[in-house]
Amino acid sequence: MSDPGASPGLEFENQTHMTTDQAAGAPAPGERGQGRPLIVVNCGQLLTLAGPARPRAGAELRELGVVRNATMVVENGRISAIGSYRELSPQLSRGVDAIDAGGRAVLPGFVDAHTHLVFGGNRIGDFEQRIAGRTYQEIAAAGGGIASTLEATRKASAEELLRAAKRHAQWFLAGGATTIEAKSGYGLSAEAELKILDVLKSLRERTPLRIVPTLLAAHMVPPEFRDHREAYLQIIMDRLIPQVAEGSLARYCDVFCDDHAFTLEEARRVLLAAKRNGLGLRMHVEQFRADGGAKLAAELGANTADHLECTNAEGFEALRNASVQPVLLPASVFALSRTEYPNARAMIAAGLAPVIASDFNPGSSPTTSMPFIISLAALYLRMLPSEAIVASTINAAASLEMAQEVGSLEPGKRADFVIHECEDYRELAYFIAAPIRPRVFVGGVEAI
Repeated sequence: MSDPGASPGLEFENQTHMTTDQAAGAPAPGERGQGRPLIVVNCGQLLTLAGPARPRAGAELRELGVVRNATMVVENGRISAIGSYRELSPQLSRGVDAIDAGGRAVLPGFVDAHTHLVFGGNRIGDFEQRIAGRTYQEIAAAGGGIASTLEATRKASAEELLRAAKRHAQWFLAGGATTIEAKSGYGLSAEAELKILDVLKSLRERTPLRIVPTLLAAHMVPPEFRDHREAYLQIIMDRLIPQVAEGSLARYCDVFCDDHAFTLEEARRVLLAAKRNGLGLRMHVEQFRADGGAKLAAELGANTADHLECTNAEGFEALRNASVQPVLLPASVFALSRTEYPNARAMIAAGLAPVIASDFNPGSSPTTSMPFIISLAALYLRMLPSEAIVASTINAAASLEMAQEVGSLEPGKRADFVIHECEDYRELAYFIAAPIRPRVFVGGVEAI
């Protein structure tokens, strides 16, 4: 493509596919290195989200740092300058690659801070049962739900899981996500959980998608330990957590607090063991009832409390006082045909810094599309498009302790950006489930 206002001396090229990546912010081997710089011209709206590298709250949720008719320069996989073409062109040599954004909106790559990327099989049967009127809890009690995915995941080889996960990773990239958090949790034995984390490690070497791994061995009590809960907890605390921490196989530990999963006291024990071993904390809490999970997340200083559909004002206050970020998952409410969405407006009024995420999983949220999540956040969480953008970029990055690296487009940060088909960022929420075809760049290299 070419920019009509560009100097005739500039050489314009498309980008090649990046082939490898490392989790948690380490330089990816496929990133644009010491060669020619990249210049992105004719950005109709460049949403920089410039500002402090921390969670944004209050009025900051509506501050997108929009630069119109912008040009962005990328060198060595990072953004080196943003401004007008006239301002920046004198800094450029003749040997640069260039992309014409065509007057479209250019955003940071989405950061999806809650996904279940690796699993075997699917849950189409559960889907049909829900359509017929059975609840999530009824299906789980009858042997469906997580238990059915557990069986399929245990049976699958690492190669089969990797093949499926690579497909899922491509779906995330196609929707504009460039960084995701990915949990284990469908193995629920030491061997199977480690197999999932090893698959995530292998996947990081085979896809440009940045992946931050989380141990979720405390997803539910596996069937063989139904009458021996304490024995399974000991496996998690005494074997899995130390082994995962020692091998740097995960950055976080998560626990699902629910009637059919783990009690608050069990969650406290698991998370304290994780904390002693240097893992960060994330929690599934108060999805189906208010039981004090939000307060426990605050007490333990968790990075995030996720779901929160049933959390009350007292829980919001505890999260704010402890600087715990809420991760809201509207697709899991939508896909379960429920109507009790998390009260995002009350959280924002309470001064919290929300994150929105896909909760991609085979049962309650089979979607990888962050633009769809933004539409759901607008329609059912009553979040403005600007608030949803912040919640899916810089706030999500902050929840993963990566706000210094990704989540905004600023000089010095990684050049993870997306050229969307729209000219106005609000169209991402407005055109619901539209067949978007963004151009996605990770480290300055086109990823798909």
